[in-house]
Formats: sequence, C-alpha cells, structure tokens
Amino acid sequence: MRPLKYIKYNTALIASLIFMVSCLDDLERPLENVDPIERVDYTQSQNMVLMIYGAYAELNALQWETVPLIGVRGDDVNPAGDQFPLTETDQYRYDRNFWIYNSTWLNLYSDIIRWHGAMEEIEKYKQAGANATLADQYVAEIKVMRAFKLLQLARLWGSLPIPNQSQPAHLFNVPLSSFEEIMQHISAQMDEAIPFLPSVHPNQRTDIRGGITRYTSLAVKAMANLELKNWPGVADATGQIIASNLFRLKDDYYQYFKIPGKLDDESLLELQYSDFGQSTGTVTRYNWNFYGPASWTPARAGAGNGWGFWEPSVKYIKFMLNRGEQERLQTTVLFTPAGIADIQADPNFANLPAWVSNVSPDGDVFNNHPRYKYLSGKFYLPSTQLTPGRFTYGENNNYKVIRYSEVLLMHAEALVSGASSGVKSATEAVNEVRTRVGMAPLSNVTLDNVLDEKFAEFGTEWGIRFYDLMRHDRPQELNRDGRSFQMSVHKFLPYPLEQQSILPQLRTEVNPG
Repeated sequence: MRPLKYIKYNTALIASLIFMVSCLDDLERPLENVDPIERVDYTQSQNMVLMIYGAYAELNALQWETVPLIGVRGDDVNPAGDQFPLTETDQYRYDRNFWIYNSTWLNLYSDIIRWHGAMEEIEKYKQAGANATLADQYVAEIKVMRAFKLLQLARLWGSLPIPNQSQPAHLFNVPLSSFEEIMQHISAQMDEAIPFLPSVHPNQRTDIRGGITRYTSLAVKAMANLELKNWPGVADATGQIIASNLFRLKDDYYQYFKIPGKLDDESLLELQYSDFGQSTGTVTRYNWNFYGPASWTPARAGAGNGWGFWEPSVKYIKFMLNRGEQERLQTTVLFTPAGIADIQADPNFANLPAWVSNVSPDGDVFNNHPRYKYLSGKFYLPSTQLTPGRFTYGENNNYKVIRYSEVLLMHAEALVSGASSGVKSATEAVNEVRTRVGMAPLSNVTLDNVLDEKFAEFGTEWGIRFYDLMRHDRPQELNRDGRSFQMSVHKFLPYPLEQQSILPQLRTEVNPG
C-alpha cells in the first residue's frame, strides 16, 4: 500500500530529485511564492520575506514515512499493518531497494537543497540593499532547519555528502563526510547561526509565531554534540537554554500532545498545522492517518479513522507498568481489549490498574483490529478536540519536534557522563521531568536512571531511544522477540539503491547494513 500522499509526493519528486538527472529541472526553479517566469527584482526588499515563508513551508511539509523510518528500530515501538519495509527494518533485515528508504532520503535531501536555494536568494536581496539584519536572521533560521534534517540523515545512514549549494549536480563531486564530521559541521553551523537569532521563546515571536530562535539552534547543537559524546558541549548548550528561564514543562503531559499544547512553553520546535478554526475552507495539515485508529468509536460521531501503523511495544508497556507510571503510559499507549488481554496473559501483569482501558480520558473507544493491539497515543487527537465540521483524523494539531524535557534530559545525560554545570544538576533535571508526571524524585541519579527516564519520557518519539542505545553501546536491549541486532552491521541503514546508482561515492563506501 502506498497512500496518496506518498504517490503525489513521489510523482512530483521522482521527476525532480532522483538525484541528479531529472532533479535539475525542479530544484533549479525558484522557491515557494516566487514567480518562475518573471525576473526577480532584488531591489524589492519587502519580497525577501517570501524566502523565509517558503522555507518554513518546506519544514512543515513533513512526509508521513520520514519520522517512522527515523524511529522504527528502537525497542519502544513496532510498525503495524502492511508497511512491509518498516516491518523488515524493525527486524534489522535491511533491503536497500525498499521504497521507503529512497523516499526518506529524497524527503530530507530535497529540503536541504531547496533551503540552500533560499539562502542564496536572500543573499541576493541583501546585496541589493535589503535589511541586512533581517537577511542574516533568515539565513540563520534556515541553517537550523538544514542542520536538523542533516542530523536525521546522518543518524540513518552515517557517512554522507554534505550539500553546500542549491545545484543538486554538485553532489557528484562532494566526498562523503563521516558521521562524526557531519556532527561537527552541524555544531559549527549552529555557532554561526546563534548570534543572528532572536533570544526569545519561539511562541514570543511576533513575525513568525513558533519560529526558530537562538534556543532552537542551541538544542540542535546539543543534539549534535550528544552524538559526538562531547559532554561539556552538550552541558553548555543545554545550560544556556535552561538558564534563559523561558521554557517550562506543561503541567498536563497528556494535553501537551493535544490542541491545548500547541506552541506551549515546553516547545522549542513544532511543525505547525491549522484549520484556522473554520468548519470548512483552507487547511494546512499533516497526514496523521499513519498513527490513527483503523477501528474506533469516537466520542464525536463522524471523526475519521487512521491506518494504525505505529504501535508501542509490549516491552515499553511493561517497563512503564513496572515503574508505576500512569500519566505518561496513558498518554503514549492507547489500548484495545485484545491488547489488555495480551498484557494480562503474563502472570506478572494479571491485575492491571483500573485506569488501563480501551476508552480514552476523552471518551473515544478503541476497538480490536487485526493490524494492531495498541495505538500510538502521543499522535492521538481526541475527537472532541476536532473543529466542528472537520472530520479528518488529527486535523489541526501540531507535530512536536524538540521539547524542553529533552533539553533537561540531555543536560542530565551530559552531567552523569562527566560534564559539569552550574545551572542545574543531573538529579534536579531528571526530577523536574519526573515531578511533572507524578513520579517520586530520585537522589544521585546515574546514567541508567537518565536513560530509563528518557525511555519513559520519549517512547515512540523521533527514534530517541534507539540513538540513546547506540551512543552508549547498549545494543543488547534491542535483542527482543527474535531480533538479533549487531552494532557493526545494523547501526546504519544501507544507502538506497536508487542513490547508489547515481552518486558514485555511495558505491565505493562500505556502509554497514
């Protein structure tokens, strides 16, 4: 099955970005909102803003298959349904011919290359007399977008060519950079961007509300340094975010992932979507169907179904039950009757808490379905929160990307790994996250405590669990239910076959996987 969004996107892009032949036609065109026929008058500096609007449009145009591929290999989640490439990848059986690999490669690289085009256009406006301060800020914002996508590419494939201009053909001659070199490049790019970005919370921006700020850039820098195990660098970047006192955890963990959590003080980056509060008309939407229930009885009659392709793992559920978690488990996992029975079949979990139910706190009922036993609750929007007249599953919700809880736990991870900080101790950072969800505080936290807290906090999100295990050399956690993970073979995916046929440097690289 290849749903319409994939078909539409692939049709448009296969002719423009199957690197490098036909991609030239599409990627050499001007970006969003720029007339491809008329010559651009760069002295009309008011039009420079169109470049940043187009860049954000690309950022928000996330394809449904991209994030699941980034996160599917962790022990917190399983792919469900008929997406065979995801199922095989989850089992560490990689096939470089899987369409989803090539599609994700194209999704991420096409954004990066188009963003280079936007930066080049902004520079032309700047040279023609546009506001230099704004031009530098816009370029800095795009650098953060580019760095985040490059981070995801490297986590998936390891060694890669780093684009440095908007002409795709130049990649023919770009040598591969190692994983470590890419992370160093990202960190350096963030150092370049930070001085030009506003020092406010993203939700305080009045020009582009929820847009990138200095603190988004610091968070991406922390992520790159985390992968480098540059613990002082992580502590410094996260410490600056914490010391700003602009960010705080939302009191209600459950509602943070729903409409009340849009552009919350906890968010450093969200992908934004809206139905503009109207029952009909214009809508900007993410394809939430991937996560939604294929069979449910919604509290609001008529609410649409999903595909049910993203299933929290039994390992995660039992881990959370053993910890006495309620708020995070109830938020992350939606149970069906068959799922509850499956857990209770284990004598250790025969007596489940009364709140474990196939009915959500908002009254939606999740029925049995042959595709899955559990559903992904962080990507669930209660039917009662849909705008009246709008019935598409999940419509009007934002997609969470970087959260303050991740900043706190990256800070803690750096400190227990050897860094120091005068801003907040590792124990304080972990307990801030725990207190929000009613968990008892810990004393003198260790690396095991931090990684367990990250497992609990970020289950099913952005592959955070998998990359934590890779970074700390704990592949044995992934050997469950017949899986056999070997770090030297399975840490990175094989390059997509279509890309190997085009980029010669991919054919000579020995890529694990």
